[in-house]
Parts: sequence; C-alpha cells; structure tokens
Amino acid sequence: MSIWAAFLWGAFAAGSLLLGQALAGPMERKRRLTGLLMGFGAGALLSAVAYELIPESNLGHGLGIGLGVVLGAVTYFVLDRILDSSGAGTRQSIGAEKESGSGMAMFLGALVDGVPESFILGTTLALGGSVNLAFLTAVFVSNIPEGVAGTINLKAAGSTERHILRMWAALAITSGLAAALGYLLAHATHVQGLYAEAFAAGGVLTMLSDSMLPEAFEHGGKPVGLLVVLGYLVAAALSFAQ
Repeated sequence: MSIWAAFLWGAFAAGSLLLGQALAGPMERKRRLTGLLMGFGAGALLSAVAYELIPESNLGHGLGIGLGVVLGAVTYFVLDRILDSSGAGTRQSIGAEKESGSGMAMFLGALVDGVPESFILGTTLALGGSVNLAFLTAVFVSNIPEGVAGTINLKAAGSTERHILRMWAALAITSGLAAALGYLLAHATHVQGLYAEAFAAGGVLTMLSDSMLPEAFEHGGKPVGLLVVLGYLVAAALSFAQ
C-alpha cells in the first residue's frame, strides 16, 4: 500500500457525503429512517474504536494512550463549541428547519467530524499494510446520514445543490489528504501512529456522544438501540474476518 492508496481510501470514505446529498430529497421527510441509519453507523464506529483504535494491545503503551484519548476528546469538544457558535450546530440535525447558520461554518464542522476518521484510515493502512475494512465501512455508513442532514440544513441556509456538491467534494479531497498525512505519520514511527489513533479515537467518541447518538435517538426512537448493537456487531465481525 502507498500514500496514494491512503488518499484514495480517505476520499472514498468521505465521498459517501455525496450519497447523502443524493438521498436528502427522498429522506427529508423520513426522519425516522435517517435516525435508524445514524444509529447503525454510530454502532459501527463504536466497534471500530474498541477493536481497531484502542485494542487491548495498545494499552500496553501506558498512560500515553489514555492521555491521547483525553486530548483528542477535549480538542474536538473545544472546536465543536467554537463552530456551533458560528452556525455549524445543526450540521447533523435531521429535524432542523429554516436556519441562519453559516454554510462555511457547517463545512468546517463536517471537516472537524471527518478528518479524525480519515486520519485513522491512513494510520491503520500504514500500520496494518492493508485497508481496515471494518473502520472503512463504519466511516462510510456514518457519513451518509450526516450528508443527508447537512444537505438539508445547507439548503435551508440558502446554498444551492451545486454549491453543496462542491462543498462535499472539497471535503472528500481534504479527507483524502488527512488520510495521507496519517499514513506518513504512522510510517515515521509505529508508536506515534498508536498515539495518533488514540487522539482520533477520543474525538470520534466525543462526536458520537455529543451529536450523533442523541440525534439518532431523537428521530429514530428506541429501536435505534437495536441498530446500534447491529452496527457494532457487523463492524466487529469485519474486524475479526480480516
């Protein structure tokens, strides 16, 4: 595997935002279905964090792994609060109506959500020698409902379909670059790659608990719990099948 492969896989995973845009029209009124899909994606990401980003073998590196997770969580939390105050707070909201949020703020918010995931894809590809199918699937699926919600809210804020398409395409390219950076960092030293994964894992866990899971349960109802478990098991099965 090469740095170009890392770029392509990172861009591919984020490219499902474009699929979310295509589905935004027919799913705009099907909020329950979108909430269920979001729950499945959240469960898959939880499994990927548990089995791929912070496996038991990584805990042997001591306090550094725990500090990496905490630092990643705090970094995401602070950036998310800043972006929310700038108009990005509805980027994952399925039920938002007309909003005055900034399109650029929503783009930056989606970038903050997606870059850690793409970075992880690059590091795991470098450390494992092949793409991590479980994590790739988790990221791809979880980006679809974010693409749906983000498209709906960007249109409500006045963005055109063409502008949204360019925005998601730019985000996919940026995610590819993040994956390439993760690949380079992991090759620099194996231990740094583990710490980078721990940092990104903290950000992903905070994103799940802060917005993705609450939004899924709000619109999908109690069955979301079952979809979270299903997503977790599917990603776990893919992890062990590799």
